[in-house]
Amino acid sequence: MADLSLDTLSKEYFDVLKELGNIGAGNATTALASMLQCKVDMQVPEVRMLEFKDVGAILGGEEQEMVGAYLGVEGDITGSILFLVKKEVAMHLVKKMMGDYASDEFGEMERSAFKEISNIITGSYMNALASLTGMGIFLTVPDMTIDMAGAILSVPAVEFGIYGDNILLIQSKISDEIDIDGYFIMVPDMDSYGKILRSLGIIVD
Repeated sequence: MADLSLDTLSKEYFDVLKELGNIGAGNATTALASMLQCKVDMQVPEVRMLEFKDVGAILGGEEQEMVGAYLGVEGDITGSILFLVKKEVAMHLVKKMMGDYASDEFGEMERSAFKEISNIITGSYMNALASLTGMGIFLTVPDMTIDMAGAILSVPAVEFGIYGDNILLIQSKISDEIDIDGYFIMVPDMDSYGKILRSLGIIVD
């Protein structure tokens, strides 16, 4: 089998990932507009392959306070997803969803609302990948954490390290009253990379 590490992925696969970013972000924008009952604009998402050690800087520094949702991927492929936004952005989204019921802190209801928002956004990307590949892909219930970016990234760092030093990061900028930067990191296991590439006709056994 070809070397499927992230630093040797073909240009064709990277083009597919860009298409995944466009479709997923578009679906997420539509879903968020419906959920939040407001107009939501989206810029073309950035898709990057970068070294794991550089992710913290992209997020605004390892000491940047973030809210993260970590979800497992199951079905025809397996792996994990990390969705991250700055804490003030997460609270803005929660308040838009909950209205007057939201407090200024992440209590049980606010956490539940953010998990639902994370489900909508990550589900949009996974539905896009499922459509492109014809695979059955399902997400587990998200775990949510509030911490510095470096601390949140340290949890899945060992898992990322199994697949090499480089990772895929999709950054989607969505706007309503404020700019919303969402960072989406997808990590299929190595067998799943092969399945994705085969389903797209990029590699043939």
